[in-house]
Amino acid sequence: MTYSIIGRCARTGRLGLGITTFSLAVGGRCEGIAANVGVAKTQAFPNRTNDPLAIKLLAQGLLPARVMALLAANDSEHDYRQIAIMDREGRVAAHTGSGTRGWSGHKEGADCLAFGNGLVGPQVLDGLIEGFLAKPGDALEYRLMQAIEGGRDAGGQGTATTHKPERSAAVKVVDRLDYPEIDVRVDVHPVAVAELRRVLEEFKLYEDFYRERGRHPSRAIPQDVFVASLQARRT
Repeated sequence: MTYSIIGRCARTGRLGLGITTFSLAVGGRCEGIAANVGVAKTQAFPNRTNDPLAIKLLAQGLLPARVMALLAANDSEHDYRQIAIMDREGRVAAHTGSGTRGWSGHKEGADCLAFGNGLVGPQVLDGLIEGFLAKPGDALEYRLMQAIEGGRDAGGQGTATTHKPERSAAVKVVDRLDYPEIDVRVDVHPVAVAELRRVLEEFKLYEDFYRERGRHPSRAIPQDVFVASLQARRT
């Protein structure tokens, strides 16, 4: 029981993933994202070798549809997977296997691909895409965050009579470097999407401080001094 969105910012070339699920610690299972290459995510009954392999194949210049075909040929349990792939140009491929449980599906939007399984219905995918497209000028991490909030508000996981809570969630974004610019997650929480919003907003306050501390350590102020300045601004 998971719903996710992969997307890109056409203006900056940044790539990202937003995900939430009833399972625990989902952020640690988001290996398929690489700057200037693409995004790949396998869920439902995930084969964790899929996503790093998809990234390697995209980096070799293969198109998402060809990558998907190779993943299928390499996996005897492909029908139990749900997979979304996007390259750096925004081209996509998606697969929702017949072995996934509950309402499952995927839907493409402008610069994004929404997908989920164990959902209350297709309206969750609509909520994901509407959230992503609501503020196209925002930074990609905020668009991904608003997307999973939109999926949650559209009903999220479960059935028409039984809701499954979102217990873990993550947003991950890459730009030009070999490591993520944004990598925020909630591993175990009764309302993980709301908690992820709080974590993202808090991290954004620190983002420039952390970046400049690495670039110019000789000019970096102590972190406790920076934290104190944040607290002073809040009071």
